[in-house]
Amino acid sequence: MRINKLGLAVIAVAATVALSLTGCAASDGGNDNIVSVNGSEPQNPLISTNTNEVGGGLILDSIYAGLVYYDEAGTPVNDMAESITSADNITWDIKIKSGWKFTNGEDVTADSYVNAWQYGAKLSNAQLNSYYFDAIEGFSYDTDTELTGLSVVSPTEFTVKLSSAQSDFPLRLGYSGFYPLPQAFFDDPTGFGEHPIGNGPYKLESDSAWKHNVDITLVKNPEYNGGRKALNGGLNIVFYATLDAAYADLLSDNLDVMAGIPDAALTTFEGDLGDRAVMQGAAVFQSFTIPQRLAHFGANEEGNLRRQAIAMSIDRVQIIDKIFNGTKQPASDFTSPVIAGWSDTLAGADVLTYNPTKAKELWAAADAISPWSGSFQIAYNADGGHQGWVDAVTNSIKNTLGIDSTGAAYATFAEFRTAITDQSIATAFRTGWQADYPALANFLTPLYQSGAGANDGQYSNDQVDALFTQGNSAATLDEANKFYQSAQEILLKELPAIPMWYGVTNGGYGTKVSGVKFGWNSVPLLHSIIKQ
Repeated sequence: MRINKLGLAVIAVAATVALSLTGCAASDGGNDNIVSVNGSEPQNPLISTNTNEVGGGLILDSIYAGLVYYDEAGTPVNDMAESITSADNITWDIKIKSGWKFTNGEDVTADSYVNAWQYGAKLSNAQLNSYYFDAIEGFSYDTDTELTGLSVVSPTEFTVKLSSAQSDFPLRLGYSGFYPLPQAFFDDPTGFGEHPIGNGPYKLESDSAWKHNVDITLVKNPEYNGGRKALNGGLNIVFYATLDAAYADLLSDNLDVMAGIPDAALTTFEGDLGDRAVMQGAAVFQSFTIPQRLAHFGANEEGNLRRQAIAMSIDRVQIIDKIFNGTKQPASDFTSPVIAGWSDTLAGADVLTYNPTKAKELWAAADAISPWSGSFQIAYNADGGHQGWVDAVTNSIKNTLGIDSTGAAYATFAEFRTAITDQSIATAFRTGWQADYPALANFLTPLYQSGAGANDGQYSNDQVDALFTQGNSAATLDEANKFYQSAQEILLKELPAIPMWYGVTNGGYGTKVSGVKFGWNSVPLLHSIIKQ
């Protein structure tokens, strides 16, 4: 995701997010103050219901305004929503602000939301974010049906009836899958994906603004009146082939803002950048996934033994110290310490502790069932700065278990993700999650519920699904979190993904910008950046 990632039953109306506005009056103007930031080529055309990765998400979050957005701390703030209320956590009444328009002049109405959600949920449309609508009455994973739970009351009001009570439903609505879509999308979905029309703080500079595998340029949308009003003239999101190239541009002031620091610079970037260096906690989780369709890794005793052996063969602490200069935290679950309800005392979490003796015993027990041969590989995208840690992890596996293990590089993130989603990839592969909204459920249900859109390993367990359902329908988030923790204790036995570490936001910015802040999910708050 995004990475997805992250209670509230009702979101109060808020006028703005508190911003550092000192000295910004002269920087609220035209396109001479475009802020450059690193990004990655989106996997798919820019359609909100079909984008679930960070490259496309960064762009969509800049050009759209949804019902709510999340501030720096992850607190939801009403954007287009006037109010989101419910008496029973099942039927929700949503009122939107009037007078809001898409950048092609079309009014944003209740239909803009309802029609987008109907499209996103329809099975035959095969949208990657369809999972996010499964709580709405009428949703089906098996047949084309309408979301009968959606009803337009007026141009500025619609209701949502869920299949069961969902205490965190309003918290989800800042995710890009819930953005509205104009009629222009339905007239020509293919063309729209190349030239999206939004209603947010930015818009595409021109029809040729997106240069594939190079960059995309957005300019300020003067008609946007929400809480993320841009304090700069626009954004140039550059798709670098490597983090090293981006960092070189940052140091030479050819790049204004950078999210992520290459491994080779982790020991020096704070000295290089001084008070322009950024390091803070983030709702980011790193793992790698071993698909159950791979030989010797099925949903059976042998597969579970091999996953547990691999998990215990990795010296996470040493890798974090050597590769990341101690800037990560070893994982003890599948979520993030910055999310309410996180626990480091789950039963079975010891499987994530380096234990070479036990790892060898488990691998031998699996070999007794069916002998292993071949090489254990972990695939990754070479343009994301992952080679160092993947090589370190595979070396740890090789040295502990005495098997061949290497990394397998894909040139680009888009190529890598396509191989995963079309299931042509024949190895384990790097996975991770950047939270879409600040809740434990967002780290779990999209990735491990049967049939979920980001369930890259096609994991399925009826007991886990039942616990997710109980958590989703709990009366409070505290109660819900107990069910999610119980589900995690099963995940720690079956390891649909191998948890590695929790993310820390590493980044920095150049000398030409000010007001730079990184949010709870490690993404810079681009609208608040001032460029002189």
